[in-house]
Order: sequence, then C-alpha cells, then structure tokens
Amino acid sequence: MDKLKQLESFVSVATRGSLTAAATAEGVAPAIMGRRLDALEERLGVKLMLRTTRKLTLTHEGSAFLEHCQRILADVSNAEASVSAGGVKASGHLRITAPAGFGRRHVAPLVPRFHELHPEVTISLNMSDRIVDIAGEGFDCAVRVGDMPDSSLVSVRLADNRRLCVATPSYLARNGTPRAPGDLARFDCLTLSSDASQTRGWAFRETPGSTTVHYIKPSGPLDCSDGQVLHDWCLAGYGLAWRSTWEVESEIAAGRLVAVLEDYAAPPNGIYAVFPQRKHLALRVRLWIDYLKHHYSTPGFWQGAIN
Repeated sequence: MDKLKQLESFVSVATRGSLTAAATAEGVAPAIMGRRLDALEERLGVKLMLRTTRKLTLTHEGSAFLEHCQRILADVSNAEASVSAGGVKASGHLRITAPAGFGRRHVAPLVPRFHELHPEVTISLNMSDRIVDIAGEGFDCAVRVGDMPDSSLVSVRLADNRRLCVATPSYLARNGTPRAPGDLARFDCLTLSSDASQTRGWAFRETPGSTTVHYIKPSGPLDCSDGQVLHDWCLAGYGLAWRSTWEVESEIAAGRLVAVLEDYAAPPNGIYAVFPQRKHLALRVRLWIDYLKHHYSTPGFWQGAIN
C-alpha cells in the first residue's frame, strides 16, 4: 500500500473526526479508510487513534504524528506546485560562481537562457579560479570541476570530466605518437607553470585497465600559468597538452585535436554544483541546478553540437 496514501488518509480522518466523513470526502467506503489506518499503525508499531462506534480520539503519539504528516503533505504539495504549469514561479536574486575557463564556455551561455525561462529571477555570475567561500561570500551555488573535498557543502554531480593528452594531427605527423606515458619525455609537453594548480602533474593509469593512478611531471620548452594559453598553443601545433574533456572535446570531434594515450587516461573526476547546506533550498537554486544537469547530460553538449 502506498505510504503517502496512508498518511493522507490518517490526516483526513484525524481532521474530519471520523472514518465516514473522510471516506465520503474521498469517495471510498469507510472500510477502505479503516484498512489504511490499520496498515499504517501496524507499520509504525504504535496506536495512533482510539476508535469506538461513537467517536475517534488521537493518542499522544497520534497527535505528534499528525503534525509531522501535515508538514510532509504540505511540502509535497509545494514541490508539485513548483514544477507544474501555473504553479509557484521562481523569483529573487541568484548568485552563482564558476571557474573562469569553464564558466566562459559552459556556464555563461546558459545564464541568459535560464533567465528567459524564469524572468522573475535576476542573476549575478562570478567567474574566478580561486576557491570561493560560498556561504561566507553569499553565493547560492558554485560550479566546481575536480574531486570534491569533504566539507559541510552539499554537492550534486552534474557530469563526468576526464583529462586527456591531446595534440594536433600535424604535430603528431611531424613527431610521432606516444604509446605509453613514459614516452612523453621525448615530446614537447605544454605544462602549467609551477605556481599554477596542477602541482601533482599529469595523471595516468599505471597500465591500461588498471585502477591505480600515478602522476608524471613532463617537461617541455613552453609552460604557462594560464590553461587557456596552453590550449591555444596546443591548437597551434606547438606540442602535447593535458586538458579536460570539457575544454577539448569539441576540437577532438572536429578533428582539430587528436587524443593520445587514451588507454592510460585516469578515471574521470566530476563536475559539481555545490551549495551551502540548508533546510529548504530556494526554488530558483533548485531549478538552476536541474537546468545545468539537463544540459550537461544532453548528447552532443560537450562536442559543441548544442550551443
């Protein structure tokens, strides 16, 4: 028997004062209401009502349970209204933050479209590569790429993100193709400089199919603290780069870049929506997270087929 239906029947009987009145309101026989209450009490292991032929009285446990049930049913009703046509509309100001490179490509283009769907929501987008104090700085939601550290923040995984070694077809034609991570010492590797965030190096599986990941720190003639510059250098044919799929998948699909060492690619990390822990998440924040998840899971999104 449906648990929610049991709760609805209990609240109806308790507030109307009798099985008959509750059954009439729903259009069922009183015996059906009685069976629902019996099943609920049996499941909970407590007596919620004292029923006689003349009256119905809530027990102490029944009175306390009634308050909980009324709140639960109200929450369900609000949730349904928030997503139904003509239901509650999202409103207010939404403050979101994202890493600069990822935000430019995959967050900023979605913000105006979200506003068109929810015109009563105003939006501020902050893009920064520093770790933002979401709660302390008053942000409603952050998009983060990479492994999530343990924290008091709530995270929702939006998509997988892999890191791949890539180069242009012309570079590989001139210099050959690495067959194992150890071969990278013979190639021009475009790396983040030591003051950037990629301190552990490039991650690879020890062997194809292995779950063990090891890091190497390749060297090359060019390094930079800005990932977009490395991406541009790679596209210009200056060497191999280790980049995220969100950044290079469209170029791979178009044939401008080629992924190498794919059998050694480390398991994916995640792209997350992160927000402070709250008892009730504002509707505008819920809808924004659902909007991102919908787009990021759409086939073709990362290849640039959907703009």
